[in-house]
Amino acid sequence: MSLLELQNLTQRFGDLTAVDDLNLSVDAGEFVSLLGPSGCGKTTTIRLIAGFLIPTAGRVLVSGREITNLPPERRNIGMVFQSYALFPHLNVLENVAFGLRAKKIQKNQIADKVKQCLALVNLSGYESRTMTQLSGGEQQRVAIARTLVTQPQILLLDEPLSNLDASLREQTRKQLKQLTRALGITAVFVTHDQEEAFALSDRIVLLSRGACQQIGTPRELYHSPANEFVAQFIGKSNLLPLRFEGYGQDCLIFSFGSGVELRLRKAGMLHLRRGDVYRWLLRPEAIQFEKMPDNVRLFEARVLAQQFTGAFSEYELEGEGLRLLALQMNLSSSRALQVGETVSIHASPDAIHLLS
Repeated sequence: MSLLELQNLTQRFGDLTAVDDLNLSVDAGEFVSLLGPSGCGKTTTIRLIAGFLIPTAGRVLVSGREITNLPPERRNIGMVFQSYALFPHLNVLENVAFGLRAKKIQKNQIADKVKQCLALVNLSGYESRTMTQLSGGEQQRVAIARTLVTQPQILLLDEPLSNLDASLREQTRKQLKQLTRALGITAVFVTHDQEEAFALSDRIVLLSRGACQQIGTPRELYHSPANEFVAQFIGKSNLLPLRFEGYGQDCLIFSFGSGVELRLRKAGMLHLRRGDVYRWLLRPEAIQFEKMPDNVRLFEARVLAQQFTGAFSEYELEGEGLRLLALQMNLSSSRALQVGETVSIHASPDAIHLLS
């Protein structure tokens, strides 16, 4: 049985549907991220789980028990807010102890519990410090400790790293991952940053305009996107519109706009209609400039622009009326392509993914 279940969860605000029929199961100890652009329903979803909103339709269950209409304080769910919501007039100990005092925990137990939680987030000895004496990352860890000290079944995190600068965000992200893994915490994390979601998550729920576009591991979303939105939102992508010409003996026959044919291996039970145009995903790093035993030639293209980024070079290419982005690793033996040069584009058939 899943620890957390969202069943047909829907939230409307007047004519706006913020969350549209969302279904999700989260296992104990799993780290799941809600990812998507601004206004896609991420924060609304996490507020529905926390109990700050009552859904228009659908149910929220924890360990099989419905909690849809329970108030936040009766859900045993902890939440870390984007702003941390720390009390500036209280020191670290008092901030972390706040939830315990609200639960009327005995005074002689509070200090021990706070000390244990501060040790978990590497803040031992910080008890007497004020909020103005802490860095952004330290404040974020105080907010996490304040939530963990009440021993919630589920930890909700609403973009808790967004207020940190880039280097501190990466450092704190690593600490958060280590902490949740070490404690086996079940976490639902809200972010608009796909790099953050990839680094932290067991699975990702990708949302757009309130609707779930795909649920899967980071690898699944990157290599097997469910639709065009997922392909374009996750990473960098090239979309190839190819006209289906028919079935070969052991391949599928497509053509580019110019009529140049492309033969791809049959994969699964595809029911394609002759004459229809289908869109295929080709990631920039999958483009190759040499013929190899396991790749196929696509077409010739001209180099429009080149950018050296250190380990990789990015090339903007044009061919068959298409603009493509190619990403090539810079090896000491590799030759840099020049702007204006014409090159042959190759790719492994397994790297070309049909979009629904």
